[in-house]
Formats: sequence, structure tokens, C-alpha cells
Amino acid sequence: MNILFVSLGCDKNLVDSEVMLGMLKERGYTFTDDQTQADAAVVNTCCFINDAKEESIQTILELAELKKTGQLKALVVAGCLAQRYQAEIQKEIEEVDAIIGTTALEKVVETLDEVLAGKGENHLEALDKAPLGGKERVLTTGGYFSYLKIAEGCNKHCTYCIIPKVRGEYRSVPMELLLDEARQLAGKGIKELILVAQETTLYGMDLYGEKKLPELLDRLCEIEGLIWIRIMYCYPEEITQELIDVMKRQTKICHYLDIPIQSGTDRILKLMGRRTDTAQIEALVDHLREEIPDICIRTTFITGFPTETEEDFTETMDFINRMEFDRLGAFTYSPEEGTPAAVMDGQVEEEIKLRRQQEMMELQQEIAFEAAENMKGRELTVMIEGKLAEEDVYVARTYKDAPSVDGYLFVDTDWSLMSGDFVRVRVTGANEYDLIGEIIEE
Repeated sequence: MNILFVSLGCDKNLVDSEVMLGMLKERGYTFTDDQTQADAAVVNTCCFINDAKEESIQTILELAELKKTGQLKALVVAGCLAQRYQAEIQKEIEEVDAIIGTTALEKVVETLDEVLAGKGENHLEALDKAPLGGKERVLTTGGYFSYLKIAEGCNKHCTYCIIPKVRGEYRSVPMELLLDEARQLAGKGIKELILVAQETTLYGMDLYGEKKLPELLDRLCEIEGLIWIRIMYCYPEEITQELIDVMKRQTKICHYLDIPIQSGTDRILKLMGRRTDTAQIEALVDHLREEIPDICIRTTFITGFPTETEEDFTETMDFINRMEFDRLGAFTYSPEEGTPAAVMDGQVEEEIKLRRQQEMMELQQEIAFEAAENMKGRELTVMIEGKLAEEDVYVARTYKDAPSVDGYLFVDTDWSLMSGDFVRVRVTGANEYDLIGEIIEE
């Protein structure tokens, strides 16, 4: 039985998809990327913002058309959109046979078996259920990196975010399960492990009564085969000196932190339900740069949050200009039903949100391009990702570059290199966000 499995949304969702693929594989199901060869389809959906919601719905509708023709014998919808809009999906798209909620992913085999036997039952379970961890996964990243999801859900309840309602409150995966999973990944050749969660910095508070991310990092660094460990989604108020110290001490941990900030004005940060103000964020960034001088800080901002004025936006732009973040993503505010922000007065017109987003990215381009130029002469260890066709140019990533969201370094060499190799390079030039380098002869 050939399954077409579509994974949408974030890297946390991708881990869920890989877990479900592992369960289906163990059952004997096979997989295809070709719609014409598929007997059944599973879609792991996202609904974080409106664009993600639309992509999920469009994907389901496309597969529903194949179901109408009789080509697909089963269509199962899982994940965030399924959890949030279960009734609406089944009412409006009758070709969907069954729904799997965000806490019932281990029911994917049972669900597919039921549908193919003509039953088609939904599986939605309590949002406080313990998260999955330590499961055998079918890796889909296609390289020598993989994600390790260390927790599920979120307690922050930012006013724009639907995640607690579809994923539940914060639940850490027990440390031993994570270490088992990391060892499995290293055994499959993974060299870069990327820690993800809705928030990584609170890891362990619910299970152990204290933040255990530093201890988890120490223990992950003991695993043979792992060369880089990268940390994403760190809330600024939860970054401790202990975390900074372990990053300084352990050479496997990339000097890279992803810290969502969202606004550069205190009034909007308060409306967003964020726990820090700009002075605290600035002090944290200054401290990180003092403690780890080569640290790379990635962040995200939202433009057009309800009541954001031109003065607020200018204040945020001044903040970004002053802070000179290494990496920055800008997103327009998306009103999500069921969140406090969606019913706030002062909703901003889409055209204004988009203009502000563009202006923010133009400012960040100037900052990033100048930073790239300043990298000339630096010597770095990079991981080879692949090779440009018919050229002696290899594509690599530095510690400053997370997969899919950051840039690359291009190495022109006649050396014979393989994906997953780590080599020392000297940066010789820059092309916008990307760097150019040469191998250092050792």
C-alpha cells in the first residue's frame, strides 16, 4: 500500500511527520511522492497563520479531487488544522475519511487501517497528554542535520498565538527519551542536531521543577557522531547564565541563538502579552555578545499588530537598526480567531502591514549585507551540503546558518568533498546574504 505523506508547516510538525512515517513503515506501508502512484494520503497540517491555513486547506482540496476519481482509497488529515477545525473539515470536505489530532499522532496506523477497512474513525485526545519522544523516525531532511523536538505546547499565551489551543500547555519530553532519540539519529549519520519546541528554554520545568536545557545540552554533547548542536526558539526572559555558560564550555554547541522578539516598542510588546521590554532585550543581547563575542542572533518581528502606529513602527525600526541582529525574519500580523488580538480594536490594513514588512526587510538587508562583507578574512568550520551541478563549487553552511532559514557559503575548489564533510575555510567574499570562501590547506 503506497502512502503519499504531505508534511506542512514548521520543523516541529516535520518531526511529528517523521514519527508517523516511522510507525507506518513499521506496519509495512510504503511511501511515494508521486500522486499518481499513491493508494492513500495523509496530510499533517498547520494553522499557525492565515497563509499556513490556506496552504493546508488547498492541499486537502487537491487530494480530495484524487479521492473523487477513486484513485485514492483513503484521505487522512492530521495536525494543527485538523485539531482546530475538525468539524468544519469533515462538513465541508466529505472526502476526508478521518481526523487525527495533535496529541493522537500514534494512532496514525490504527486510523489508516480503520479507513481502509471502511470504518474511518476520528482520533482526538486530551491536549495535556504526554508528548511523544524517543520514537524511530523516517528522516526526511535529506542531509546530515535533523531536528530534536524537546517539548510540546506552550504556556506563554501571547495574544496573537493559537498554539496553546491546538497544542496544549508546555510539556517536556523526558530527558532519557530525548537522549535515546538523539543516539538513534547519530546512528543514522546525523551530524547536526537542531533543538526545537514552541520554546526550548523552559525545557524540564514541568517534569523536574527547574530548567534542564543546560543539562540536556551537556548530555547531548557526549553522543558520538554529533558535531554541531543548534538551539532554536529561545524566549528572551528564559535565557539563563547557566545556558550561556554551557554554550561557552561545550565546543559542539553552535554559537547561535534564535530569540523571537516580535516588536521593538514596549507598548506593542505589552499588548502582545510578551514578558520582556526593549530595555531587557537590549541588555540580554549586549550580555550575550559580551560573553560569546562571535554569537549569531536570529530573531523574528511582526509588522502591523493591532494599534501599531507609524510612530511605533519607526521605534521598532530604530531598535532593529541599533541592535544589528545577525538574522531577522519579518512577518505581517495574522489575526487568528480565538485569540485576544483578533478582536482588538485598531486592526491595521493589510497594505500597511505589507509595506512595513518590506521596509523592515530592506533595513535588515543593509545590516546583513554589511555584516557579510565584514566576514571577509574570517576562518570558519563549515558543513558541506552539496555541490553545484557541473561546477567545482560546493554549497556549505557555517555555524551562523540554520537550514532553510539562513544563508550559505560557497566553496570553489577542485577537492573531492562529500555532503556532511566538515572543512575549514577562509571567507574571501560576500554575495548579499551568502558568503564565498576557499579551503584552508592544512
